[in-house]
Amino acid sequence: MSETHETHEAGEFSALPAPPAASEPAESPESPESSECRDPGETSGRTVFLLAHTGRPAAVRSAERVVQGLKRCGIGVRVLAEEAEDLTLPGDGAVQRVREIGPQTVADCELIVVLGGDGTLLRGAEFARASGVPMLGVNLGRVGFLAEAERDDLDKVVDRVVNRDYEVEERMTIDVLVRNDGRVVHTDWALNEASVEKQARERLLEVVTEVDGRPVSRFGGDGVVMATPTGSTAYAFSAGGPVVWPEVEALLMVPISAHALFAKPLVTSPRSVLAVEVQPETPHGVLWCDGRRTVDLPAGARVEVRRGAVPVRLARLHHASFTDRLVAKFALPVAGWRGAPH
Repeated sequence: MSETHETHEAGEFSALPAPPAASEPAESPESPESSECRDPGETSGRTVFLLAHTGRPAAVRSAERVVQGLKRCGIGVRVLAEEAEDLTLPGDGAVQRVREIGPQTVADCELIVVLGGDGTLLRGAEFARASGVPMLGVNLGRVGFLAEAERDDLDKVVDRVVNRDYEVEERMTIDVLVRNDGRVVHTDWALNEASVEKQARERLLEVVTEVDGRPVSRFGGDGVVMATPTGSTAYAFSAGGPVVWPEVEALLMVPISAHALFAKPLVTSPRSVLAVEVQPETPHGVLWCDGRRTVDLPAGARVEVRRGAVPVRLARLHHASFTDRLVAKFALPVAGWRGAPH
């Protein structure tokens, strides 16, 4: 599930000069003790980008712990300057502060480690998509389907990062295009979903849905979610859509509280083009991409969604099946299951 909608603005990249070298400080008692460090020559020059929801005390403690563990093994860490202000960091130049956000923020980093809930993980996905650097999520929120580890696994996470003991998989994204009066007025993308929603709480949003250039249905409701398989366990799930295994290549279209006889979730080919047209007589709507980036939709606007040209790369620590992850994340009851006979 996603956290509260939040917007994000990007700027140009600039790196702050590192503090002057200082004598080696005493090792923090919070640093992971289980990390078996490689020879310093093997970790020299390696850098990890660390992103955390520093508004949460648990995330601050976790970030400081990860920094200490990586530093102990000779791996450099890069953080956003605004987040560094909330952290107690070593002053020996081991941590690079990045003041502004841009395409080069994670340049030369081998991994993006994200500490937080689903909203923070989706923020990390923006860096991962722009750079092609894999993202490793540590869940500090509630569900955290994008995360690969929990807060109790921090020591193991550091070990696996140090030893490059992880696999990388690609997750499908969607590209989003908004037209108004026939002109393209906005382009965007999403890892989970693009949702067309009503702005006025007291009014329905009248839309016509379309798949591959042909109309499907007109209805009034709260909106429509267009999602990837990765997003099938997020907003689309809350709207009544199906859970789709991430290795399945497909696009989803899920109506939100539609007033219609036919308002069922649709699963289409990954090559399909989905569209939602906001009807001229309806109030304005709004487009949300991953619950983070938003644009107003005037009456008559058209939103098109197709398979994204650039995937997001996720670092994986476990080989557990998606079925097991689904059962664990939702605490599904499986008592009485016997399994197939051997």
